[in-house]
Amino acid sequence: MSETSLLSLFWEGFELAGYRQRGDGTLVLRLESCAHTPPCCSGCAQRTIDVHDVSLRRVRERDLFDRRVYLEVPVRRVRCCHCGVRTEHIPWLAGRRRLTAAMVAYVEALVRLWPVHQVAGLLGLNWHTVKAIDHQRLRREVVEPDRRRLRRLVIDEFALHKGHHYATVVACADTQQILWIGEGRSRAAVRPFFAWLGPACKQIEAVAMDMNTAFDLEVQAHCPNAAVVYDLFHVVAKYGREVIDRVRVDQANALREDKPARRAVKRGRWLLLRNADNLSPEQAVKLEELLAANAPLTTVYVLKSQLKELWYAPSEAEARSRWQQWLAMARESGIPALIAFARRLEPYLAGIFASARHRLNTSVLEGMNNRIKVIKRMAYGYRDSAYFFLKIRAAFPGKVR
Repeated sequence: MSETSLLSLFWEGFELAGYRQRGDGTLVLRLESCAHTPPCCSGCAQRTIDVHDVSLRRVRERDLFDRRVYLEVPVRRVRCCHCGVRTEHIPWLAGRRRLTAAMVAYVEALVRLWPVHQVAGLLGLNWHTVKAIDHQRLRREVVEPDRRRLRRLVIDEFALHKGHHYATVVACADTQQILWIGEGRSRAAVRPFFAWLGPACKQIEAVAMDMNTAFDLEVQAHCPNAAVVYDLFHVVAKYGREVIDRVRVDQANALREDKPARRAVKRGRWLLLRNADNLSPEQAVKLEELLAANAPLTTVYVLKSQLKELWYAPSEAEARSRWQQWLAMARESGIPALIAFARRLEPYLAGIFASARHRLNTSVLEGMNNRIKVIKRMAYGYRDSAYFFLKIRAAFPGKVR
């Protein structure tokens, strides 16, 4: 087999007519149409020999070792008896792009692993060209969820940009597939998801979320059979901010004259907020010494552990009983921040008690949020939210049930 016929295996219908090398080492290969292969109409795929005109198109091919390769391709317009004047169909060209299909496939493979700006720099392509190729790949590969099988959902939010700009993400609790992402965290922002869900809203049994009233109200408005389940992590985190931190600061202020004790209280924030199981032996000793020397901190720390037990109750009746016990202890403590927190928690009790029937939480989405941060950081942020959201959905296609 000759060199010309061998190269024609890469570029169907064309053969190598010559080449030249530019000063920067770039190879430019000149192709010509094979005489024995008539052009094919891009409209109806019929062969024809009636050529209207020919134009020369330069396209980028995959690199050859350390050399960049361009092809000069004579593209014909044909007179088709069915379609009129049409550009011929060349299977190894990527549509109107000045890239071969092999080059597009190479870009798609690289951009799965590296950020767009790195791939663009490596291949010497424009950032927007690489982004457009990846965007098209994502639209092709991201699978539309099967709404008929959805029963349990998880809703959470993540920071989209600095300055309190957020996006809402909804995932299937059973398959961990991200179903929908939208900008904002208000009722209006999340409403398009329920419009997308359509009649499937009636089959939703439970939705886990943080104590975001907007999410709660929209679920109640659109999913009549769904129970709202408030997530343990968010409630306990709120308890840490509003109760433990407040009491710690108050106790530190009360110990102004005792500087060593005040310093120990001020530095004990993470010891008080972290789970006891996650403390090292040295940290556990420091926490024990801190609690032994300060009764209010001991009270709020113990009640934090007692509060968690609401989510592990075997039944809703038992959850209510545990709440009454916890509420009584909070009131008896006489600690204003603790009593105020209990009062603010009361409107959300139904969603807390529902966790006894629906063992749901947003921990899955918390893990997803960490990966979302990595995706965002790798690209130094995204200018196109729709593209960013597709990247996220592609990263979480879900598990097969």
